[in-house]
Parts: sequence; structure tokens; C-alpha cells
Amino acid sequence: MKNNTFLALLCLLGVCLWAGSPAWGEGSPDFRQKLDEFIAIALEQNPGLHEAQNRINVFKEITPQAGSLDDPMLQFGLMNLPVDTLAFDQADMTQKQITLSQKLPFPGKLGLREGIAAKSTAVSEQSYEGLKLELIRQVKHSFYELCFILSALDITRENKTLLEQFISITESKYSVGKGLQQDVLKAQVEMSKIMDELIQLNRKKETEQARLNNLMNKLPQEPLSIPHGLQRTAFVRSIEDLQGLAEKNSPFLKELKIHEERFQLAGELAEREFYPDFNVGVRYGAREDGPRFDRPDFVSVFVGVNIPLWYKTKQSRKVAEERFRVSQVQDAYQDRRNRIFLRIKELMDEQKRATQTLELIDHGILPQARQSLEAALAGYSVDKVDFLTLLDNQVTLFRWQLKYHEELVRHEKVLAEMEQVVGTGLNP
Repeated sequence: MKNNTFLALLCLLGVCLWAGSPAWGEGSPDFRQKLDEFIAIALEQNPGLHEAQNRINVFKEITPQAGSLDDPMLQFGLMNLPVDTLAFDQADMTQKQITLSQKLPFPGKLGLREGIAAKSTAVSEQSYEGLKLELIRQVKHSFYELCFILSALDITRENKTLLEQFISITESKYSVGKGLQQDVLKAQVEMSKIMDELIQLNRKKETEQARLNNLMNKLPQEPLSIPHGLQRTAFVRSIEDLQGLAEKNSPFLKELKIHEERFQLAGELAEREFYPDFNVGVRYGAREDGPRFDRPDFVSVFVGVNIPLWYKTKQSRKVAEERFRVSQVQDAYQDRRNRIFLRIKELMDEQKRATQTLELIDHGILPQARQSLEAALAGYSVDKVDFLTLLDNQVTLFRWQLKYHEELVRHEKVLAEMEQVVGTGLNP
């Protein structure tokens, strides 16, 4: 009977060990397909991204406005009308006037204003790209976190089943006087801990599913299907390679470069403000014929210019302002570039540490923990190992199985953030 119980327990242990073993490779197609599906839905449905797209549309409509002339002015008036008679034919200079005028900026100003507006559009486009990268990172983080929670639930349930068998054996031994009550109590306490962990994991699962649904603009309670298959992604990039990718693709750096170009155009426009703008027009004056002779109508043409008389406190200051803005954004670019390069280094260190930890757990700690548990189980079956030692070995294996999946998810999250930082995917 004891041998049959031991064999059954050994078979159950084998199933649990196999189920909790890490897998390697490229991941199941269903897993990658589901992740890509969630990302596509988020990019299509996320309202925050829609807002950023509409902001681009707003700036696109502003650009042609900035390059357009002011509306022409049409005026009507009466000139030299006698106040005693209000007669139009009494005085020679009485006229009914119509005037058409147009303000014309100095050549080049309109083009610069339109160029500045176009740069604002380009800035909003890079801001949109940055939001896309952040959204993709958030989706991946939530997805990977759900993968960890589901794996943790599986491992915890398997260990719960194994612990139930331990409790059954311990209670049987205690009932025939071969076991200790403290062994039974210790096993029951450990079972309570596992039950609490299952409760906490299920709560975290609901929270993370709600977060992922929110990113996809879905109701937070909507169920999600997350397939198993998270595996370590190969990573072979050098830090110089990643820095080059960041300088080329980072929307944050591109945005600052466009800001610099915009302020340079604004500086050119400020220099053009030293030159006058024009107001040109034509005026037609209609006169009434007199009682003894005809009066011809008048036509007038005029040109007006503004005089930048206060250039020392206005135009000159504006030129200096834009030069300082250019210097400011150049410094901001260098600061952001340095911080991006630093973050790349930090992420590479985290990725390296996670990889080393995964290798250590997979090839060192887990095999040793399995062997230790198997040896403890064999010793317990012949009363050479006490129950607390067996239980301690089982808990140790359980914790390292969870630790492996935790490190695996951390590794994938690091790569997801690295893609956001450099501004592009890392797959070859």
C-alpha cells in the first residue's frame, strides 16, 4: 500500500515538474499572433491616439492659413458732401467712393510663416509616433504581465494538487501513529498560503485584464483569451547599434530637431520684420453732373507702408529671442540624447542580468531543486527524511518555478521598453 502511494505521488510529482519546466524557442504562433492582434486593436481604437491624430489634422488645416494673404478690404464712402443741402451735384468735389485695398507682406514673409506652421504639423506627427510607441509598450507590458499571472496560476494549482497529496499521506501516517501532528499542521498552513496566493493572483489577473482592455478601448470587464507560449526573445544587438537606431528613429529626438528647424525659420521671419509691409489699393470716385456741364469721375491708386521705427525694442528683440530658442532646443536635444543613451545602457544591463538569471535558474537551480525534491520524496517514503524537509524542498521548487517566469516576463518587458526608447522594433 505504501509503495502504491509512493508511486502515485512520484507520478504526480513528475507531471508537476514537467508542467513547470521552462520552454525555449521562438514561441507559439498563436501567442505571437494574439499579441500582434492586441497591438493592432489598440492602435486602431485607442482614443488617446485618435486625439493625437486629430491634433495633426488641426495643424494641417492651419498650415495653408498661415501662407494666405489677409482678405482684401472693400470700402464705401461719401466725400465732400455739403451739409447745408446734402446735394450731390452742388459741389465739384462731392463724390461717391468705392475703395478696394489689399495688405501685402514683404516678399518671403508668407512662405516663412507657412513653413513655420508646417514644422508645427511635423512636431505633432512625431508626438503621435511617440504616443504609438508608448501605447505598444503598455500593451506588451500588460500582455506579458498576464502571461506571468497565468503561468503562476498554473504552477500554483499544480503545487496545490501536490501539497494535497502530501497532506493526505501525512494525515494517513498520523492516523496510524507514524506521523507528527505538527507535520499535518505545517502542511495545512502551507496550503492556506497557496490558497491566498491563488486569490491574489486571480485579483491581479482581473486588474491586468481591465488595464489591457482599457488600452484597446474596451469595457474593463470584457474577457480576454491569452494563449500560453511566452518564451525568451533572442537579443543580439550591441549598445552602439541601439544608439544609432535611437538617433535615427527616436520620435523624441526627431521632434526636437524639428523644433530647432522651426525656430530657425522663425528667426529668419524675425529678420524680415525689419522690412515694411505694404497696403495697396484703388479708389473710384463717382461725381454727379452739374446743371451746365459734365463732371468726370475720379480714380485713385495708393500704396502705404509701415515703418519699423521701434526696431530696437521690437524687431531686434524678436531676432534675439529666436536665436535663444534655437540654442535652447539644441541643448534640450543633447540632454534628451544623453538620457536616451543612458536608458539604453540601463536596459541592456537589465536584459543581460535577466538572461543570466534565466540561464542560472534553468540550467542550475531548477534541476537541483527537482533532484532535491525527488530525493526528499524517496527518503520520506522510507522514513529517512522528515516531512518538514520534504515540504521545504517542495516550496523551494515552487518558488524558483515562479521566479523563472517572473524573470522571463521582466526580460520581455525590458525589450519592449527598449523598442520604445530606440523608436523601432528590434527583430532582425
